[in-house]
Amino acid sequence: MAAQRFVIGPFVLNPETGTLLLEGAPVSVGYRAFVLLTAFLDRPGEVLSKSDLMDAAWQGAAVEETNLTVQIAALRKLLASAPGGGEWIATVPRVGYRFVGPVRRLAGGKDEDTGALQEPESGPSIAVLPFANLSGDPEQEYFADGIVEDMIAGLSRLRWLAVIARNSTYAYKGKSVDVRQVAAELGVRYVLEGSVRKQADRLRVTSELIDASSGTHVWAERYDAAATDLFAVQDEITENVVASIEPQLYEAENRRFRGKPPESIDAWGFVMRAMPHIWTWDEQESETARADLTQAIAIDPHYTRAHSLLAWAYITGAHMGWVPHAEVFSRAVEAARHAVERDGEDPWGHLALGFVHMLSRQSRTAIDELGEALWLNPSFALGHTALGAAHGFAGRSEDGLRHLATALRLSPRDPHQALYLSACALCHFVAGRYEESVFLNRRAVQLRPRFTSAWRTLTAAAGLAGDGEVASAALAETRRLQPDLSPDWVEQQYPLVRPEDRAIYVRGLRAAGLQ
Repeated sequence: MAAQRFVIGPFVLNPETGTLLLEGAPVSVGYRAFVLLTAFLDRPGEVLSKSDLMDAAWQGAAVEETNLTVQIAALRKLLASAPGGGEWIATVPRVGYRFVGPVRRLAGGKDEDTGALQEPESGPSIAVLPFANLSGDPEQEYFADGIVEDMIAGLSRLRWLAVIARNSTYAYKGKSVDVRQVAAELGVRYVLEGSVRKQADRLRVTSELIDASSGTHVWAERYDAAATDLFAVQDEITENVVASIEPQLYEAENRRFRGKPPESIDAWGFVMRAMPHIWTWDEQESETARADLTQAIAIDPHYTRAHSLLAWAYITGAHMGWVPHAEVFSRAVEAARHAVERDGEDPWGHLALGFVHMLSRQSRTAIDELGEALWLNPSFALGHTALGAAHGFAGRSEDGLRHLATALRLSPRDPHQALYLSACALCHFVAGRYEESVFLNRRAVQLRPRFTSAWRTLTAAAGLAGDGEVASAALAETRRLQPDLSPDWVEQQYPLVRPEDRAIYVRGLRAAGLQ
């Protein structure tokens, strides 16, 4: 039987998977409140007696009526917290309660009223299907199942992504399935599937991510390893898959909203439109990103991801030399703190707050916040990149390079490669390895030609390496992107923490010709 879902305003409830989504993002709701809400939606508009509701939620256990009152109050508060939320549950004196809001049912991905195929919820959602065992060895079933369980657990750390529970996806184990039908039945936008094959002492795991709404492949990867320590291999493959999928999902979501008229886009859509502009390190594109993020916040004032990215965009403007640091620091801190205070379990809020403090020479706070982001999501490649940069700016180049190596291992095809290369170049600069710094920064500016910070460090490194031709050309481009660059600007605003490192940096810029 096809899975049935209920749509109430911006919420989607899926009894099969035990999930409640608000504009595509999972909402925390207690078990008994979830059962009560399901009972209401199954009989919308009907009066449900208190005894019927208590039997449904407590299954015949003897409980006080006040327990029901508490759960109803929690549901009312939850539903009213949505944009445009109002009164959904009416009290019928001395009898019970009635659900008064409009309810729409989706069955098998179709609207029961119109029969039209429905696209999954506005936010991203994913199902990890059981991996096929191609080894002919029944013992490998345990390994394949363990890989999938770990991937579900790892993806569940991404708070913006709704992940279908294992019990629902394992109904498809051993079956030949149509991905689009599975997605419709489970109410998801993306499906991850794969296979495991063991031959002799070698193990191969393949995985692919599919956008079920279009049937297109978003990402695919193959992992080969020695089958000596299966638990270690399982952990490593899971970590790499989770880290690689996150940026690919962002890119797929951006394509979904690119070109759509603004009036048809929700808060999540504006955030997805903004993200690629942020990583170009271009002043005009950064303004475009801030405009989209401002739109997202206008739709949902407490949208944590929008505040996190807005903080990043503000402080990046200072680091690139587009605006004075003092002009944007307070706004950046306020936006990042809002994100953390609103949802302290989201690693992006801690990433933003750490990044702001890193670029403000507050390395201890920066490293603490970035460490918190990685504790919440150890597979967060961008978090490792930022932490590597923070150590580099603080003068601990080898610590920084260790985190940067982890970032590259986790996500070798990450769209943030220019940031990774620039951070590595900074660490080598601090360690006095100027030729390595030149090489890495040249690669960074090839990827992102308007990356002012990379051009600036390339100039200083080339000056100290004695490569006059590269230094002169890099200084000319740096001046074009940041006309007010001066030794005073470096001393006042550049985030190198130790005065001796700033002095060496200025010496390199002077060697390149900066007056």
